[in-house]
Amino acid sequence: MPDIKTEVMTVNMGPQHPSTHGVLRLVLELDGETVLSAAPTIGYLHTGIEKTAEQKKWQQVIPLVERMDYLSAQSNSMAFCLSVETLLGLEIPERVRDIRVLLAELQRINSHLIWLGTHGMELGAVSVMLYCFRERELLLNINELLAGFRMFPSYMRVGGLRDDLPRGFHAAVRAFLDHFPPKLDEYEDLLTKNAIYLKRSQGVGVISKADAVAYSLVGPIARAAGVDYDVRKCFPYLGYETYDFAVPTESRGDVYARYLVRVAEMRESVKLCRQALERITPTGAFAVADPRITPPPKDRVYTEMEALIQHFLIYSQGFTVPSGEAYVPVEGPRGEQGFYVVSDGANRPWRIKSRPPSLLACQALERMIVGGLIADVIAVIGSIDVVMGDVDR
Repeated sequence: MPDIKTEVMTVNMGPQHPSTHGVLRLVLELDGETVLSAAPTIGYLHTGIEKTAEQKKWQQVIPLVERMDYLSAQSNSMAFCLSVETLLGLEIPERVRDIRVLLAELQRINSHLIWLGTHGMELGAVSVMLYCFRERELLLNINELLAGFRMFPSYMRVGGLRDDLPRGFHAAVRAFLDHFPPKLDEYEDLLTKNAIYLKRSQGVGVISKADAVAYSLVGPIARAAGVDYDVRKCFPYLGYETYDFAVPTESRGDVYARYLVRVAEMRESVKLCRQALERITPTGAFAVADPRITPPPKDRVYTEMEALIQHFLIYSQGFTVPSGEAYVPVEGPRGEQGFYVVSDGANRPWRIKSRPPSLLACQALERMIVGGLIADVIAVIGSIDVVMGDVDR
């Protein structure tokens, strides 16, 4: 067979491409169908959230950090609150800690459902998207019941929670936890042994355990390559050390392994949610009893001048945080997420710096893409589950 002369072609994938999960641009060099080089280009979605946060009072930062990783709002606000509470030296009530665990695990399921639905659709399994969004609606209904907002509840606050749990919350969560495991089985029936999905995912986008560590990858990407790192186990927070759950890992480090890890994580999150729900009493403390941080109850505001003044000061001036710095990471849906918070003793942060797992995943794209086919680029991008709002802050 005669030699075929080929010519290297440079093409743009994105930033408007619907399968780049946001405004991500890849400059690809192709030799036929084979990717010779890949240069991720970021910055198209820059929001300046970290800088904007320096102009806001401490509680006002929460709606901003929720919109960084807009599929992990509860985990983001929880990470920020934990860092600020460390600077304040607050001891959060046990009931509040359990509620936060429950909400974070529900958020993990929510995020993984969006990932699974969109990833399956990008590889041709449109039915998976319809199935996943069906269950996601139930989780959004719980958010709406909890705080009136479906995607960005802003329910967690420095010092606790915005309000107590609404009537019917336990029943709604329990109904979802009973309903969801059989639906997980349906997703696996559609994909886990599907011959087309296996060919599109096995051996594609492989990254080794050593490379995962070298690129500082975290979350399901790292665990799919055999890195047994989970913040909930290694640096427990909110009492996670008292919960019974496993950290799923795989060893192949390909697209299929990342799929298996996330499905297993959803099953573990259901276990965690059941344990947390059993611990949470219907009524009780939902914030620290610290008048510097927590506004007085409304009945006192209406009847006592001191309470009215305190209420006015907290809502108009906010509260001050002692000088210092803190970083308390959490295990978000995409891995270790945290906020390095610096205070100069004022009622606003002096500096806030996010540690975003999506940014680190983007820098490893080249390693996973080069040498593969252009048709597999979309499968790899989908499997790392990046949120570009988490990258361009």
